[in-house]
Amino acid sequence: MVAHVLRLRLALLVGALNARPLVLLRRLAGFAVLALAVAAVCVALIRLDRVPDGEAATLTVVGSSLLVAGFFLIPLFSGVEDPLDPRRFVVTGEEPGRVAWSVALASPLGIPGLVVVAVAAAMIAAWTGHGSPAGLAVLAALLLVGTSVLAARCAMAVSAVALRDRRSPQLTGLMVTAAGVVAIPVAAFAFSLEWSGGLPSQLTEAAQVLAVTPFGAASAIAVRSGGELVASMLVAVGTLLALAALWQLLVRTLMTSTERVVPVGERRGLGWFAVMPGTPGGAIAARSIVYWFSDPRYLANVIVVPVASVLIVTPLLVVGVPLQTVALIPPPILALFLGWLVHNDLAYDSTGVWLHISAGVRGVADRLGRLVPIVLVGVPLLALAITASIWIHGRWAVLPALVGVCVNLFATGLGLSSISSVAAPYAVSRPGEGPFEQPQRTGGSMTQALVLLGAILLSAPALWWGWLSLTGDEDEAWTSFWSGVGVGAAVLVVGVAVGGALFERRTSRTMEFAETL
Repeated sequence: MVAHVLRLRLALLVGALNARPLVLLRRLAGFAVLALAVAAVCVALIRLDRVPDGEAATLTVVGSSLLVAGFFLIPLFSGVEDPLDPRRFVVTGEEPGRVAWSVALASPLGIPGLVVVAVAAAMIAAWTGHGSPAGLAVLAALLLVGTSVLAARCAMAVSAVALRDRRSPQLTGLMVTAAGVVAIPVAAFAFSLEWSGGLPSQLTEAAQVLAVTPFGAASAIAVRSGGELVASMLVAVGTLLALAALWQLLVRTLMTSTERVVPVGERRGLGWFAVMPGTPGGAIAARSIVYWFSDPRYLANVIVVPVASVLIVTPLLVVGVPLQTVALIPPPILALFLGWLVHNDLAYDSTGVWLHISAGVRGVADRLGRLVPIVLVGVPLLALAITASIWIHGRWAVLPALVGVCVNLFATGLGLSSISSVAAPYAVSRPGEGPFEQPQRTGGSMTQALVLLGAILLSAPALWWGWLSLTGDEDEAWTSFWSGVGVGAAVLVVGVAVGGALFERRTSRTMEFAETL
């Protein structure tokens, strides 16, 4: 089976040259440009023997991390067709396990595989030139190739299962937004570094973090020793095994399941309903997104919150507080109010909530679906706000603390809002009315205050450690990060579960409330 797939792979490479003259010319030009770029990278890696060991280790870890990330992300965003799609082997009658291993072993013979093999070979030369043991260098290169190839395979399989037939302007917009959330902070960090005196210390710190992540652990094996080597080894091997297991599962899914074929035009006509999963939660999420981006009541909230987060700190600048300090305040305020926005989301449905109740939707599905729009809006806004704040502040060492605080405030706000919107909804302006019109009956001030106060209190540990990192102890930045992520995730999970249970138990009261609006 492996030999058969290898022959197919070679035939596909040769077949790429069998095209019309103009198409062939474009392909040859593309291959030439790619070959020159890869050659330049390999030469640069080999010439790393002229730089100090520490700088060479930093460059190889960061570079290999970008390489692995590219192998995982590019297939997802590009939607390229996999020439060795496992579904094409269904007619052979082979077991999914044999197909998975055969395709994985043949993958390095493709253009992307040859690129990573060439880069890995150059890295072996770079690592051994700096005194790394040849065995560790070869092992690191093999793990790098295996991780990159399996990451690309899994990404293409995920794209084939979940994204191929759902391509739409909405999905494209989501992917572009996700790419921007990652690329903009990375670009801002790179441009903020001072390169005149050698490698910036921030880049070295980033390499140390990447060395224990699935992206950079493989290459870090060749440049570390002692306990650090063991940590990177465990992460690299664990990543490879996890990708192999995921690839096996995806191949089995592709070869044993059949998806209902829906015309592309029909899917695109459904808009967000074609993008979201075909589950109750996905349908609620799609409906909520449509409401959020078309209802002026939601749009007013989304516009007001970022503006208010900046205006709130304006008096601090007037009284003389340094700009570098004030710049760190708007992102936490933005995160707090973004999580708070959905504390009364159920009331905005008016009588439309009967759709969920009459369909017997589970409470957790309702709670999760309603959170999707604010997450789609909030995450990009927070990414931009945090990046801009750190850029102005000038100390990237406090970035983990700021991220932890914002995640804590945002996630706890969402968790508490998931409970309050069911337990204590209050009247709002009706659909079709202006966002600033007063409702016929008032109330809800206690609910609003409790959600805001609760989010602040639950974020107090992250805020405290963030303050310590800001006042001098930069090691506390990571403590603030992990505490913020941990507490935020826990409160969000508990809030969704409790809110879902309340939704199922209070359906009659919910309908009574909706009828009185």
